[in-house]
Amino acid sequence: MSDRSPNVLRDMHPAPAPVAGKRVAAPKTPVAKDAALSSFAALTAKLDYLDAPDLKRVRDAYRFADEAHLGQFRASGEPYITHPIAVAGLCAEWKLDAQAIMAALMHDAMEDCGVSKPELIERFGAPTADLVDGLTKLDKLHFSTREESQAESFRKMLLAMARDVRVILIKLADRLHNMRTMDAVAQAKRARIAAETIEIYAPIAHRLGLNQTYRELQELSFQHLHPWRHEALLKAVTKARGYRRDIVERIQRDVEKAFAQDKLKAQVSGREKTLFSIYTKMREKHLTFAQVNDIFGFRVVVSTLSECYVAMGALHQLFKPVPGRFKDYIAIPKGNGYQSLHTTLVSPLGTAVEFQIRTEPMNAVAEKGIAAHWMYKSGTGGPSHVQEAQRLGAMWLQSLIDIQQDTRDSGEFLEHVKIDLFPDAVYVFTPKSKILALPRGATPVDFAYAIHSDVGDHCVAAKVNGEPVALRTELRSGDVVEVVGAPGARPNPAWLNFVRTGRARSKIRHYLKTMEQDESQDMGEKMLAQALRAEGLQLPGSEPEDAPLWQGLARWSGNRSRAELMTDIGVGRKIATIVAKQLARLMAERGSKPDALTLTMGRYAADDNAPSQGLVLIDGGEGASVQLAPCCRPIPGDSIVGYLGRGEGLTVHTAECSVGKRLFERDSERWMGVDWSEQPTRSFETSISLLLRSGKGVLAQVAQAVSEAEADITHIDMGEAPGEETTELRLLISVRDRLHLADVIRTLRRSSTVLRAARVKP
Repeated sequence: MSDRSPNVLRDMHPAPAPVAGKRVAAPKTPVAKDAALSSFAALTAKLDYLDAPDLKRVRDAYRFADEAHLGQFRASGEPYITHPIAVAGLCAEWKLDAQAIMAALMHDAMEDCGVSKPELIERFGAPTADLVDGLTKLDKLHFSTREESQAESFRKMLLAMARDVRVILIKLADRLHNMRTMDAVAQAKRARIAAETIEIYAPIAHRLGLNQTYRELQELSFQHLHPWRHEALLKAVTKARGYRRDIVERIQRDVEKAFAQDKLKAQVSGREKTLFSIYTKMREKHLTFAQVNDIFGFRVVVSTLSECYVAMGALHQLFKPVPGRFKDYIAIPKGNGYQSLHTTLVSPLGTAVEFQIRTEPMNAVAEKGIAAHWMYKSGTGGPSHVQEAQRLGAMWLQSLIDIQQDTRDSGEFLEHVKIDLFPDAVYVFTPKSKILALPRGATPVDFAYAIHSDVGDHCVAAKVNGEPVALRTELRSGDVVEVVGAPGARPNPAWLNFVRTGRARSKIRHYLKTMEQDESQDMGEKMLAQALRAEGLQLPGSEPEDAPLWQGLARWSGNRSRAELMTDIGVGRKIATIVAKQLARLMAERGSKPDALTLTMGRYAADDNAPSQGLVLIDGGEGASVQLAPCCRPIPGDSIVGYLGRGEGLTVHTAECSVGKRLFERDSERWMGVDWSEQPTRSFETSISLLLRSGKGVLAQVAQAVSEAEADITHIDMGEAPGEETTELRLLISVRDRLHLADVIRTLRRSSTVLRAARVKP
C-alpha cells in the first residue's frame, strides 16, 4: 500500500507556473510536476503590494539564489531553486516585506552553497543577511550526537526569531513547503521530519496564531507518520461527506435566513474538521468514527464587534445551545491573540454543531496570527486585534530570551521551549484584575514567575479566590491568584515536579545551579585548605602577588579560573589531595616552605581520632554541595566519613555503613575526614522500624508518641499484610541528634501497641 494518499489540504494550494527561461527536466512524479510549475513569474504576481525598487531587489536576490543553487536538485528530481521560490511565495501570501522575501529566496544559500554572511551583507544589506543567518543550521560545528546538533540549531533559530519574528515565519513557510513535497523522501527520514514538525513547528505556528499553517502542518505530519490511518480516515470522511453536505446546506440556509430577518450582514461558511483532529478525538476519548458527531462546524464573519453578539443571539434563538459549551474569546483573548465567540448548538438532526463568530480583522488574526501585522501594516499600526496579537507574540518571544539567559545547555533550552508550547491555556486574574494566560495545569508558582522572577524566587504561599492553597494547586480559568512572598525565601527544588511553564522551570533551575555552584565553591576551598595543611602549607589568598600562582594552577588543571577549579573540587571532578600536591610544588618554586605547626594540624586531620580543626564540618546548612547518604541516613552523634563522588559533591555516610565500606574498597582516594559541627542548623531525617499489634487507632498512638518526644514524622511506609496479628511499620522521622533519636525510641517502646522499635541500618 502506498503512503501517498490524497490530501485535501494540498488541493487548496495550487502550485505556481513554470520557471521562466530555465530548462527543467520532465517531471516524473506529482511532486516534481508541482515544483516545476513554481516560477519567479508566478511569485512576482503575488508581490503586487511591493513598490518597483523593492521588486528589483527581490529580482536580484532571485538571480543570486538561482546562480548559487545551479546544478542542485531536490530528491524528486526538480531543480532546487523551485523550493526557495515556493517558500517566498508562501511568505508573499502573508504580505511580508522585501527583506523577508529576499531572505526566503536565499534561505539555503549559506548552508548549501558556501555563501558567506559578509558576502550577503555586501550585496543585500545586514538586515537580510541576519535573516538568512538565523535560518542557517549549525552544520559547520561538530556535535557528539544528532540530538545535540538539532537542539543547538533550534536554539539558534529561536533566538534569531526572538530578535526578528520574520525568521520563524520564513522557517514555517520552508517547513510547510517541505512537508507538502516530501513524497520523494525515504520513509524513515519522512517519519523523522514529520515527528519534528508536529512536536516543534506546528506548536510554534499555533503559539504565534498562524492557525491555518498550524492545521496544515499537523495534517501533513499525521499523513506521513501514520499513512494507513490517514488513508482509512480519509476514505471514511469522503464516504460520509455526501450525507453531511445535505445537512450543512440545510443548516446554512436556516442560519442565513435568520440573519436576514434580523437585517444582519454576515458571511456564513461551513468547515470540516481536519483528519488529525478527528483522529486525536477518537484516540483520546476512545471513540469510533461513527461516534464523532461534530465533524463539521460553521464560521460566521460580521462587520463589527457588537454584531458578533447580535449574531450569537440570533443563533441561540434558532437552535438550542449546549450548556457549558459557550466561550467568549473576544472579552478574554487566547494567549496568541485569537478572538472569537464559540458556541455549540443542537442541529435539527440532534447533532452538535459549533459556530465561531468573529469580525474580518479577527478572522485575519485567527488564520494568520502574528503575520497579520504585515497584512494590515499602516501608519497607525493596523487594527487593534492585530496589535494585540503582535503584543502577545512579542511577549512569548521575550520569554525565549529570558529562558536563554538562564539556560546554557541547548537540550535543556529546547525542553523548556517545548513545555511553553502548550496549545491549551487557563486564564487567571491578578488581584488588580489583570488577565494572565498560563498553560493548562499551571500552578501558583508558574503564576508568580509569570509576573516577575523575583516574585517567583521569594514565593512562600498563595491564595486563590481569597483562600489559602498549596503551591502545587492547579489553577482554573477565572481564578483570582495572590502570591505571598518572604524576603529570605528561595526556590524549592521540589517545585520542578509540578511547574508547567518553561519560564518557571528555567528560572528555578538557574537559581539552584547558581546556589549549588556557590556552595560547591566554598566546599572546594575548605577541602583544598585541608589537603594543603597535610603538606604543611596554608592556602594562598586573593592578593595580587598570589594571582600568578592561581593562574599556573588553573592552567595545570585545565580550568579557566580559581573559582571554577574550586567548584570542580567541591563537586568531586578534581581530587583535593592531588591538586594540593601540585599547588605545594608551585609554592615551593616561589620559596614557600612547610610549616611544622601546619603540618602537625594536617596530620591530625588525617587521623581517625583527630580534633575537628582539620576536618570539613557538617552543620546541615551546606545545601546541595553536601548530601547525607539515604542508605544510612547519618545524624549528629554518628561517626561519619565523606565520599567525594565524581561530579556529585560530598556524600556523608556513617562509619559502619556497608554501602560506604564497599565504596571505600573500590575508590579509597576519594574519602576524606568529616565531622559534625557543635551547633547544627537544622534537624535531620533517619529511619526507624516498628513492630506493632494490629488494631484500631494504632497509627494514631504511634504518631502521638513521636509527637510527645518532640519529633516529626516525614514519611510512613506500612507493609501490606491484612488480617495478621502484627504489622511492620517504617517511619522516616526528623530528629536533632542521636540523643533525641534515643528519646523517641524509648517513648515508642513505652506504648502498649509497640512490640519492637529500632533504628534501620543498611
